[in-house]
This record gives sequence, C-alpha cells and structure tokens, in this order.
Amino acid sequence: MAYFTYFMIFRAESVINNSYNSRTETFAQKVIRGSILSSDGTVLAETVVSDDGTETRSYPYGSVCAHVVGYTIQGKSGIESFANFYMLRSHAPILERLFNDITDNKNEGDNVVTTIDIDVQKAAYNALGSYDGAIVVIQPSTGKILAMVSKPEFDPNTLEADWDLLTSDSDSSVLLNRATQGLYPPGSIFKVLTTVEYIRENDKVSGYSFDCTGSFTSGSSTIHCYGNTAHGSEDLKTSFAKSCNSSFANIGLTLNISSFVSLCESALFNSDLPTSFEYKKSSFSLTSDADTDEIMQTAIGQGQTLVTPFHMALITAAIANDGVLMTPYIIDHTENKNGVSVKEFSSSEYGTIFTEHESEVLQNYMAYTVSNGTASALSGQSYDAYGKTGSAEYIDGSDDTHSWFIGYASKDGYEDIAVAIIAEGAGSGSSVAVPIAKEIFDEYFSK
Repeated sequence: MAYFTYFMIFRAESVINNSYNSRTETFAQKVIRGSILSSDGTVLAETVVSDDGTETRSYPYGSVCAHVVGYTIQGKSGIESFANFYMLRSHAPILERLFNDITDNKNEGDNVVTTIDIDVQKAAYNALGSYDGAIVVIQPSTGKILAMVSKPEFDPNTLEADWDLLTSDSDSSVLLNRATQGLYPPGSIFKVLTTVEYIRENDKVSGYSFDCTGSFTSGSSTIHCYGNTAHGSEDLKTSFAKSCNSSFANIGLTLNISSFVSLCESALFNSDLPTSFEYKKSSFSLTSDADTDEIMQTAIGQGQTLVTPFHMALITAAIANDGVLMTPYIIDHTENKNGVSVKEFSSSEYGTIFTEHESEVLQNYMAYTVSNGTASALSGQSYDAYGKTGSAEYIDGSDDTHSWFIGYASKDGYEDIAVAIIAEGAGSGSSVAVPIAKEIFDEYFSK
C-alpha cells in the first residue's frame, strides 16, 4: 500500500507519459489534443477540428520549429512526444467536462507553454540559412531553452504526404534533430576543455609561452594551424584567442591523460545528458596508452572526439554561469483551455562542471577572443560577447571543415544567453558561425 501510494503520487505520470505506453492513445478518444505555445503564448502546434469532427494537427510556423516541436505522424518526436501526456489531459472546468461526458463530446486538452522565444527561434532559423547544421540557445542562469534549430528541415504540416520521400534517402537524415542527435568533431571549440585541464595541472598559467611557426612537430606527427598561419610568440590567453593548433598540440603532450579523461567525463562526455529530447552521447575516447599523434589531435578537438551541439551549449552555459550547469528545460508550465495554470516547471541546479576560478579564466579568454581573436565580428556591439570559434575537419586528408561557434552574451537589464552553432561544411568558424551568432544576439538584445 505504501508503494502504491508512492507510485500514484510520484511515478504514475512519468510511466503514463512514456512513449512506449499505449494507454495514452486511449486518452485521445475523449480529449482533443492541446496546443504547444511559445513563451509569449504564440501557437506552435494546435489541433484543428473540422465540421465533420476530423482532427488535424496544424503547425503555424512549419519548418521553423519542426525538430524542436516535433510531429505526431508515424510516431512522435520532440515536444509532441515527451509532452504527449500533458496535452491529452483536460483540466477544463469540471461542469464542462461532466456535460461533455454525458453528451459524448470530447473535452479540450491542456496546453503546453514552452520556454521557446519565437523571435529568437526565427532569427536562429533564418541565420543558419541554407547550411545544414544546428543551433541551440540556452539561458545559462535558469537552463531555459530559448531556441533549437536543425537543418535540413521538414514541414510537419505535410509530413504524412512526404513521409515515404523523407525516409527513403538514408543519407539526408532530414528527420534527425542534429541539435541533440548530430555527432560532430568539435574542432577548436574543444580547446575550452584542454584549457581547463591545463589550468588544473598548472598553478600559474601566466608562465606558459609558445612560439608558433604555423605548425608543430613531435616525432613523426605534425599539427598545422588553420591556413598554416604563423601566430608568433604567444601566452595561453593568446593561444586560445587565436585558436592556435600548434600551441594546443604542445599543451596536450604535457597533460595527465587520466586526469584529462576525468575532466571530460565530469563535463558529461560518455554520459547521459539531462534532457527529454532524444539524443546521442558525446564521446571522448582518449586513453593513457594513446600515441603522440592521437594526443595532439585530441587536444585540438580532432581525433576520435565527437560532440552534439546541445552538449556544447550546456558546457557553454556552465562557463557563463560560473561553472554551474542548470538543468536544461523547455516546458515552462501547462495550462487548461482558459489559461489557468495546471503544472509549473522551474529551474534547478544540475551540478558544478567547472570551478569558479576555471570559469573566470575561460570567461576572460572568451572575451579576449572577441576583442582580439577569431570572433572579432562580435566586438563593439551594444552587448558584451564571449566566444570560441572552431573549424573542424571531418574528412581525412581534406580541407573541408565544419564551422563552429560557442559563446554567450550579456547586457544590463537582460538575462545572459548562450549559444552553440554548427554549419556543416561551411569553412572557418569566424567566417560563418560567428556572424550567425551575431544575428541571434542582435535579435535577443533588441527587445
């Protein structure tokens, strides 16, 4: 009896809401599926009932919110999936529900109000343009997900008609949410982890110096800087801001590999992520018996390391929040048809990823990257920007690179926002991903 009481109070809702539980389908026989709304009440998904009683799911923003909102055809995805139970419950006025039960009419389901900022969502979607890739925007102090974009995209309004076409080409992966399920080599954005490990192993980072000639050789292995640029004399801060591969390959060879592995695992590599979205784990596979080439490649974000944009957004948010990661969430509350709140969701602390000192150093270095480094396109704005660019090689022996940017921005009177951006095959992070970030920051801080 004690367990039954515990189950009904604490566990029943999550079990019923499980996507494998067919019981939820019986709810649809008595309830008209509720809507999904943005943070300001804009409709992102709703059920339209025709005169003959036919119910059709409508998505006013079409492909703009396709992956984050999801779909209900041929299964479910996105918010449509993990918030399914909430939209098939009805907390309409009780007399109205009794009347509908007596007259054999359906009740109107509850609405799910998300944390999505529809203006930021549109800005991110438009900024990514014709590039395949993904963007995640998070509020570091709360964990609210403000935007999530994945391309190539689809139109959920025509998904049923397009299903065979979209699922016939295995290479396109249009239905894959690249934000949470796309695994990519991180390139130089991974240098935030290499930097933290160096800080942990060296009391005085001010003592580091390196003379970059455009490449670095150890034994039979050589690492080249992007474009073979010779950066000259550098300290750790300048190496970070200029994204010097040679310097970071040199740093990698000095690190304690076991300690490096522990750091990355504490930063959620090879680990479950705190999210309801379907996702893939980022992988970090460096071992203590790794050879010189693998160590150098790993230190600059190449090698066997793979990350998702969502994971990198979490790491960035933790840096912005002085090392503390807030649990990311995208449902703010549910409400009945009349707007009366039913269930509230709030921010919570997930854990400490970096120390306050480590975060302070990274914040300083990321600010310098904007003022004097590879993210200079973000300097001189009405807001303060911090960031790290990346150009990740994804084909062995090729110069083709993914364009990466992770960073955050702050302004008096606003909550900070953090972003992770990847544009597939687009070239350097400074040339493509940084301007995308600027469009997102400009929109957010214009309100």
